[in-house]
Amino acid sequence: MTVPAPETGQQFWRGVLLAGGSTTVPRWTLDPRPGTARHETLLPGSLVTALRRLAADLEVPVRSVLLAAHARVLAALSGETDVVTGYLAGGGSGPLPCRLSTDAGSWRELVRHAAAVEAGLQAHRDVALDELRSELGVPGPTSEVVVGPAGDQDLPGDAVLGVGFPGDGARLALRYRKDVLDAGAAARICGYHRTALSQVVADPDADPLRQSLLAPAELRHQLDGMAGRSRDLPDRRAHELFEEQAGHRPDAVAAVHGDRQLTYGELNSRANRLARALRARGLLSEDVVAVVTERDLDWLTAVLAVFKAGGVYLPIEPHFPADRIATTIARAGCRLVLTEPGSTASLDAALTGLPGVAALDIRAAVAEGHSDRDLGLAIAPDQLAYIYFTSGSTGEPKGAMCEHAGMLNHLFAKIDDLGIGEGQVVAQVAPQCFDISLWQLVSALLVGGRTLLVPQDVVLDAQRFVDLLVDGRVAVVQVVPSYLEVVLSYLEVHPRELPDLRCVSVTGEALKKELTQRWFAAEPGIALVNAYGLTETSDDTNHEVMHGVPDGDRVPLGGPVANVEVRVVDEQLAPVPLGAPGEIVFSGVCVGRGYVNDPDRTRLAFVPDPYRPGRRLYRSGDHGFWRPDGKLEFLGRRDSQVKISGFRIEIGEIENTLLRIPGVRDGAVVVAEAADRSRHLVAFYTGDRAVEADVLRTRLAASLPAYMVPRAFHWRARLPLTANSKIDKKALTALARELDVVETSADAPSTPTEQRVAAAWAAVLGIPQDQIARRDSFFDRGGTSLSAVKLAIALDRAVSLTDLIDHPVLADLAELVARRAQERDVAPAVPGPRGAPAATPAPAGTR
Repeated sequence: MTVPAPETGQQFWRGVLLAGGSTTVPRWTLDPRPGTARHETLLPGSLVTALRRLAADLEVPVRSVLLAAHARVLAALSGETDVVTGYLAGGGSGPLPCRLSTDAGSWRELVRHAAAVEAGLQAHRDVALDELRSELGVPGPTSEVVVGPAGDQDLPGDAVLGVGFPGDGARLALRYRKDVLDAGAAARICGYHRTALSQVVADPDADPLRQSLLAPAELRHQLDGMAGRSRDLPDRRAHELFEEQAGHRPDAVAAVHGDRQLTYGELNSRANRLARALRARGLLSEDVVAVVTERDLDWLTAVLAVFKAGGVYLPIEPHFPADRIATTIARAGCRLVLTEPGSTASLDAALTGLPGVAALDIRAAVAEGHSDRDLGLAIAPDQLAYIYFTSGSTGEPKGAMCEHAGMLNHLFAKIDDLGIGEGQVVAQVAPQCFDISLWQLVSALLVGGRTLLVPQDVVLDAQRFVDLLVDGRVAVVQVVPSYLEVVLSYLEVHPRELPDLRCVSVTGEALKKELTQRWFAAEPGIALVNAYGLTETSDDTNHEVMHGVPDGDRVPLGGPVANVEVRVVDEQLAPVPLGAPGEIVFSGVCVGRGYVNDPDRTRLAFVPDPYRPGRRLYRSGDHGFWRPDGKLEFLGRRDSQVKISGFRIEIGEIENTLLRIPGVRDGAVVVAEAADRSRHLVAFYTGDRAVEADVLRTRLAASLPAYMVPRAFHWRARLPLTANSKIDKKALTALARELDVVETSADAPSTPTEQRVAAAWAAVLGIPQDQIARRDSFFDRGGTSLSAVKLAIALDRAVSLTDLIDHPVLADLAELVARRAQERDVAPAVPGPRGAPAATPAPAGTR
């Protein structure tokens, strides 16, 4: 950087700063064009004078104050407290890498830090650039942002933005690349620099990171202009809107499951009688009622009955371990459980340790002879509607509580954005403990549509699933992206018309652009909706409705649904600059009440909204940024929470459970990606000796649902540690990938059928065929429920999914395939059922 002119001179500051490393300017333009443009703003004379006075008081050059302000702007734009910029030391040398930490505690200390760094760089101006980068720990050369004489020269290299104070320092000038920024973005960034300069002179002792750089107009735009549209909601609860439909169309079919169906009148009558049975047993407003059933018509009856009776719906899957069921019921303070024959094995064991909790058979309660008239109980919008338990990082699940207003708003978001209307069929496919199961179950019933409950064995068979979509005239369905890929793979091999399907929603996992390209190539007339939200925010808060492949490299999360505010904020909950990364938080009707009987975790996640007095704000822990088109884009999480097959999992809960197993001293769980791109959990542990994997798996399965039990367990004498003595999960993740590669067995497939099956395995699992042995197990080599469906398709349905589960070893499966082929050759073709009921294979750990 050039030596500054005397304070009385014309040259206030001239130099070049180049941002490098991870410090970048958010891309913000809807109309990228070649070339550069310029934006200028005047700095008040009083501000220039104050900057010179502050520099004199701190005994630093004025340029150091400007460097500190620029570092603060870069921190806001990048979402990082440590920034790397470039520094032109003068003498004709190129820009030197300049690392600055903005977490100094005060502007005064940040300015002093900038001055010290600047002095050090001046002293190193003759050091080789590569050597200096290595010394500072700065990766490769970059030139993202230029600060210096930007108004007087073209941008050097690949710089995006130039910021300078030309002439007498009374102007702030920006030159920017028009393929990256538009004029509005340049004006905003110029404003950030001016604000930062004003802040440093106004209160040098203030913490820069606790002060917002946003102008009032941008703050208002982010709070109001980027919120979901305002939509009036009916002053009734969801079950009351169903009751209205039952009055209008009592003989219309409301719900179908297998060969059973209920009309609106029948369903309303059964739910009313069950609700009265609950009230007769002393159920009061906001008392929790657990529903432990399969996904069937009794389940639907129970859900509506709980709402009608003023209770709080608590879903529990009947196949969960008894310990998990007992913990959930106890944490929720539940005293009544609705169940059905065939769903009580684990429940009975759970209730033995829960005195005072009563189980009620749904069908028996319906037959007790109570009135089937609507109860007409007054239920307020802010009354608690349901509790969904999700994985908890402390080893205990956490139960998210949501109110009727939030539930109703979400139901209408689905009805509006997915186009659910009278006479249309919505498929119900999600497990009960998955929050999306609720809208799939009841949304159609609010507008005169029909719910089709899809059995789990049908979900796991792509052909039968597609058959049911067609035969059931399904208009709307929601699945996780990994399952959509399975269905799409089947349709690509067996194309067919889906005449009634209008909309497919995906959620629970990141939707990759490549999958949208394949979808619209195969089904150009069927909309695809990327849905994003959290259990704590009454389910989905963002919808990206697509009728074609989206622009850009990634699929956005879309904009907020009606009556929902989504913000991207910093650690102080202040909105970050548009396009900058930050934490995604939520405000409005969607925000739930907190975690049941868990005040500590509630206090951390549900906080007062600093911009909307009286409202709750939910901190999601997710990170993302706004795009110029007003849509949200997801970056990931910074904690240990992950999603696998749509289920939200706290790694910490699994690790805490693992550590309670005798013989395990320390442990860690990581997510590994198999060759077929499916994700699964892998556990590493230490102890005096290795524990049998089956023992570990059984002990974890006693407390955790199947999708939280790691697929593989690896004993180590010690776990790798980071420099600060924490378990190195990056190293373990890499190790998990290496251990997934199984050594080739000498017992290679030999018969033609074995070789054919091995070729199918190779295609589905993405591993070389010559690395597959005849005694290998499909699930041990990385197979999951979904890849098993793909394998059945690859083998031209010579075997069913049940066959694959029962015969996972390649040689055994090949023998079955050969025997089936021989039977077909000697016997006449006889029509039969399309497939036997299938179960989720335990080794897969997925749904």
